[in-house]
Amino acid sequence: MRAALGSFLFISLAALLQAQGPASPQAGLVPDWDIRVVLEEMSAHAGRLEPLLEQINAKAWVAKGASETYAAQLRSCKEQTRAIADGAKALAKYPEKLAASLELYFRIAGMEDMLASLDDGVRRYQDPALAQKLAAMVAENGANRNRLQTYIVNLATQREQECAVMDQEAQRCRGILATQPPAAASTRKGDDKK
Repeated sequence: MRAALGSFLFISLAALLQAQGPASPQAGLVPDWDIRVVLEEMSAHAGRLEPLLEQINAKAWVAKGASETYAAQLRSCKEQTRAIADGAKALAKYPEKLAASLELYFRIAGMEDMLASLDDGVRRYQDPALAQKLAAMVAENGANRNRLQTYIVNLATQREQECAVMDQEAQRCRGILATQPPAAASTRKGDDKK
């Protein structure tokens, strides 16, 4: 009975997926190859950001009266930049991983906040021209970050729809099984002679 139920669920799900058409992207979800280009560019952008961060000397700022927090932010930005470069490159191979997409997006957003603070420090304690380059470099990634955000929202929406379809199908199958009469009890060979 359980094997029949499993087969029935599998066939029903396959028929439902077949009715939806070939494995094409849902409306609004960009194809894998398009988001891969965005992710690879994000990885390259992080690579271009690293040499710029190396030019920042937050330790020298402390002698000029700056908070030591800047040095911690700079270290964190360098770590996050490497993590973003690696994470974007890895995600480009499997872009439909929702958790990894969210992690990358949050890393980028957090790093941009820290970079805005560092930009103020660079402008005040080191070199306004370097601060300008840093701000321009951060802005350069804005369009890709927005595309990733849209992709994540659409991917999450697609996953919710898939789960809803699977839940509806499971409920339908449970309903069919609940309306079937119980299987007849089998009689033992010795019981029917009495």
